[in-house]
Amino acid sequence: MTDEVVDWCGRSVPVRGGQSVAAALIAAGVGAWRATRGGGRPRGVFCGIGACFDCLITVDGVPHQRACLVPSRPGMVLAPDAAGGAMGAPSRGGVDVRVDVAVVGAGPAGLAAAGAALAAGRTVALVDAGSRPGGQFWRHPEGRPPADRAYQELVGAIDDGRLTRLVDAAVWFAEAGDDGFRLHTAKGVVTAARVVIATGAYDRVVPFPGWDLPGVVTAGGAQALIKGSGVAVGRRVVVAGAGPFLLSVAAGLVKAGADVPVVVEAGDPRRYAARPGALLAAPGKLIEAARYAATFAARRVRYRTRHAVTAAHGTDAVEAVTISALDRDGNPVAGGERRVACDAVAVSYGFVPQLELALALGCGTRVDVDGNLVLAVDDRQRTTVDGVYAAGEVTGVGGWALAVAEGRLAGASAAGAPAPARTPVARLRRFAAAMHRAHRVPGGWPRWVSDATLVCRCEEVTAGAVRAAVTELGATDARAVKLFARPGMGWCQGRMCGYATACLTAVACERPTTMADLAAFAHRPVAQPVTLGELAGD
Repeated sequence: MTDEVVDWCGRSVPVRGGQSVAAALIAAGVGAWRATRGGGRPRGVFCGIGACFDCLITVDGVPHQRACLVPSRPGMVLAPDAAGGAMGAPSRGGVDVRVDVAVVGAGPAGLAAAGAALAAGRTVALVDAGSRPGGQFWRHPEGRPPADRAYQELVGAIDDGRLTRLVDAAVWFAEAGDDGFRLHTAKGVVTAARVVIATGAYDRVVPFPGWDLPGVVTAGGAQALIKGSGVAVGRRVVVAGAGPFLLSVAAGLVKAGADVPVVVEAGDPRRYAARPGALLAAPGKLIEAARYAATFAARRVRYRTRHAVTAAHGTDAVEAVTISALDRDGNPVAGGERRVACDAVAVSYGFVPQLELALALGCGTRVDVDGNLVLAVDDRQRTTVDGVYAAGEVTGVGGWALAVAEGRLAGASAAGAPAPARTPVARLRRFAAAMHRAHRVPGGWPRWVSDATLVCRCEEVTAGAVRAAVTELGATDARAVKLFARPGMGWCQGRMCGYATACLTAVACERPTTMADLAAFAHRPVAQPVTLGELAGD
């Protein structure tokens, strides 16, 4: 039963309690609600977690609202996003909090860090962009928290009078001062002697022809729609990319009633056999994989390895994809293509850590096994900046259990407490390294990206323009390409196209991708959207 309706261009759209605006529209069969300002291309949901800005919509006359983040409310009036106007009324915050330890992010790592710092007797501020604890992994509708025992224990550990929780409070700037670290949010300013960065990650996607069609979403976006709003992104959904996360997404779609004809894995899980010790060190992963295998067998979901979606087809929305076999080097095999009909595609090649705040504070980085730029930390989760600690995906993507273990270690360290007597961090990091080697981004992906393929969705910059910045304009690194061709200069500030642009630049320069290439799209002095009114009132 639906509860109420919202108005979409004069049409009544049913909504259920707790649904996002994007979920309500998708459930009603509306897949796109704005057009790009350059090419007039239709846009709807893509990342599903507020990172990409594809889903901008006008809500009650206020333009530029992210439909995936705005909760639906009966009586709302929705309209296609307007080209001009402010990004909503400034939400001036009067909070001025001073604590011993500030934790940024309330996902698995952040919850664990806050609990550990509280257990050591410190005052703690837990600052999160979301409205409910759990992050993307434990995303849930209002009033229906996960029954997961680990989640319940972590939330119970922060039920403490010394905790200050700031929700819907994205940190848009971080700085060090004489009185400690200052975190600027829409709710006000948090000052802390020490900071734990646990800001998580968003999906990594490499472009392919047609990837900007409505109905093509990130795997994390598809899961967010299910977990947060109970809505499947389509009726027939192809799940593609690399990594075990694809299994979870496919299983969730099947449970939500979608038909998943195939899961397309670019990597080769047989590579786990090269490091059996790392796999046996995480026996829970084997059990989890067996459950997914049983689900896929029961619902006749095929699992194809060393294959990739190399094109999406359709006019105003995706209607089919081309799936190509890959050789050992990740190049498409000639004659190995097949076309599969679908109305949605969920794609992810792992995740990209959100490093903006840590980089603003001067923290050092390294390149991880999966090719991501991550924060460099020691065995106590200390970054290269005194007083700044990091945990979870920002130090290397490795799953929720590793994030929790690192969070507990970071929280204890930030509080000046001894490290836990036994920690599984080293063991789980070994598994994460094995996982990344087994599920690598295919090395040949630039070969399926034609010059006409969009790379930057915001500024509508093509792969041809990226290549021309090197071959015709003389760019020698990703930063120069960004200046010459404008990829990463739009709404999302390179979150969606940064990795791809860095790699395409390196290929055009005939060299490997460097840390500097990746860093060109990771530095964002203003980490989150902020209005001039908020800046003036800060």
